[in-house]
Amino acid sequence: MTDRADALRALLFASTAAGMLAGGPALAGEPGPAADPQDATNLGTVTVTGQPAAREPQSPEFVAPLVDMPRSVTIIPQQIIEQTAATSLQDILRTSPGITFGAGEGGQPLADRPFIRGQSSGNNVFVDGIRDSGGQQREVFNLEQVEVIKGPDAVYSGRGSGGGSINLSSKTPRLTAFTRVGLGVGTDGYLRGTLDQNWRLGETGGLRLNLMTAEGDVPGREAVDYDRWGLGLSGAIGLGMGTTATLSYYHLTLDQMPDYGIPLFTKIGTRTTDSGVLDVPYDSFYGLTARDYLTNEVDSLTLEVEHRISDALSIRNVTRYAETLNDYVVTNPGDGGPAREIGGEWWMKRGTKSRWNPTATFANVVDVYGKVTAGGLTHSFDVGAEFSREINRNASYTVTTTGGTVCPAPLTGLDCTRVYHPDPSDPWTGTIARGVETHSNTNTLGLYAFDSIAIGERWVLNLGLRHDSYEVDGTALARGATTPTVEQGSWDFVNYQAGLVYKPSETTSVYASWATASTPPTVSAGDQNGVGGEGSGNLAGELLDPEESESVEIGAKAVLFHHRLSLSAALFRTVRRNAQIQVSPGIFEQAGEAEVRGLEFGVSGNITRAWQVFGGYTWMDSELVSGAYNNVNVGDPLANTPQHSFSLFTTYRATPRLALGGGVYHVSDSFGGNQGEAGGGSNRIYAPAYTRVDLFASWDLTDNASLQLNVQNAGDEAYILRTNGVHHADVAPARQAILSLNLRY
Repeated sequence: MTDRADALRALLFASTAAGMLAGGPALAGEPGPAADPQDATNLGTVTVTGQPAAREPQSPEFVAPLVDMPRSVTIIPQQIIEQTAATSLQDILRTSPGITFGAGEGGQPLADRPFIRGQSSGNNVFVDGIRDSGGQQREVFNLEQVEVIKGPDAVYSGRGSGGGSINLSSKTPRLTAFTRVGLGVGTDGYLRGTLDQNWRLGETGGLRLNLMTAEGDVPGREAVDYDRWGLGLSGAIGLGMGTTATLSYYHLTLDQMPDYGIPLFTKIGTRTTDSGVLDVPYDSFYGLTARDYLTNEVDSLTLEVEHRISDALSIRNVTRYAETLNDYVVTNPGDGGPAREIGGEWWMKRGTKSRWNPTATFANVVDVYGKVTAGGLTHSFDVGAEFSREINRNASYTVTTTGGTVCPAPLTGLDCTRVYHPDPSDPWTGTIARGVETHSNTNTLGLYAFDSIAIGERWVLNLGLRHDSYEVDGTALARGATTPTVEQGSWDFVNYQAGLVYKPSETTSVYASWATASTPPTVSAGDQNGVGGEGSGNLAGELLDPEESESVEIGAKAVLFHHRLSLSAALFRTVRRNAQIQVSPGIFEQAGEAEVRGLEFGVSGNITRAWQVFGGYTWMDSELVSGAYNNVNVGDPLANTPQHSFSLFTTYRATPRLALGGGVYHVSDSFGGNQGEAGGGSNRIYAPAYTRVDLFASWDLTDNASLQLNVQNAGDEAYILRTNGVHHADVAPARQAILSLNLRY
């Protein structure tokens, strides 16, 4: 445990005690924040009438309410985050089917790499509407809700993958004083404490403090542990007035033993399972506790100023400066060369991957938005501009082993382990030296406009347009090179969306929409910015054009039971074109194409006042339409794009004090690359289908205190979360029980 973590833990418990003693009795009867975490059966925000209302996105770019928005958007509220005992972005997005996470490869190894509708979207994660750059693993303690936009959305986000984007909405000050405390203990050394404290300052001011500290082991993964702490502090003046200013600071430190999972059959050269994942015990860990490490650090300062010019017009400006660090040395069981069978035992050399990646981001966004009626039409509009500058620095480490496990002949040297019985506590001594540094500077200027036009009482026309200028310059280090080269590129692109909504009633709608996205070649893997963007072979020295995504979607939405329950359904088809492919030996063209067709259903809210549901189902039929000239992998499903995914988290208040429930999550086979049944042949590698069950119970001890029990993966299902299809497969956590005490004052 670090000194900073100890200090934070002491501060958390001191603040908790102070809140109970000073604020408890006086505030017990006052209303708390929306979607009170102790109420296990109410997902909605509470209105002044006491009726729950549907959740809405927070950005002014969303000029229409969800029921009038002609695209798929999922809002995951704070209450689901708390009820599921989620601690990471990966945890909470499990509740939204159609989203998977990629294994540690590409531009953001050992960082969040979400895939949405078959497209890698690691570069499309936002915090309060501003792109969250830098490789990192995100926490949830400071989140009010998570907003998932599915399908090409470059009109909202600028450069993008074409699959969609994720916006993390932070907790902000309110005019009601309250204290929320969460204290959790569990199996596998689980300890977690959170504090959410809001003070009212005068008539129009507020100060909100969120603290988190946590430590534990990953269930079922030998020697994989973590230690993290975080702080969110925000102050606001002018709340409820014509001009509001909010200053926020966020910090997160995460230290953990990095885990690259288990090897594939290619390690020993013999397929031992149909999936291609090697049949080693799932608790096998190939890293070295004496050497491997992972540190993530995030510091972010944000100033938001909003001014209401009139009842029909407002202006908002957001400025942010953020720094992140992704720093690690990790053992990759797929590297280090093939294993050898020696004396009836398989032995392998440990291979390493490493990264030192600090980033700095400056961004400024301005929006002018409002509502006006003219010519019998009502326009809800937003016109805005975004400027950002991102600086990425990158280096790898040279890891030299001077003492460790001696390799048995004919393997030579040090740092070996047995394939089927690895020992993470093997001795190791050596040096870790940072290598040649490269960097990239990214400047983006985006101009956009949105208009939701109400035509009478039944029709809504939704339009969006955005132009982006995107420039990257910096240095790159080719594989095996020792001297970086200077590279640069710039692109301009325009994206659109158009949708028509018909409203049979005020709370129901059917729609059809069309949207586009552009993906510059420097982010074509869906991860953070690189430099270059030039083609290969005959295209060497030429900047590639952005890849283009286009989606057509039809759907329906309904808000039922006095705004307590939201339903949605959508059919979609997304095509991504313009990828560089080899069309003949040495000849390349931007002619690659991939397609995803799908069907989605979503449900969120309360069927009755006692019965809460949240989840959905997604079916996706993905295909690599055109690829290399020899047709390798053409017709295969896309990586990390399972055909079926289903999630349902539900609770039922059985008595006034007792709520029971849980979650069911199913994901079908998910390939680690374009290596499916059609083209991959005997080398196809996939994560097999799985079904996971979680359990939930909550007991209200008093009006101000409750106990919550979560049993994650209650059936102790042994399954593979994902595989990159080349090096390794990531094992899912085993069963874990967590008991939490939740206090509110």
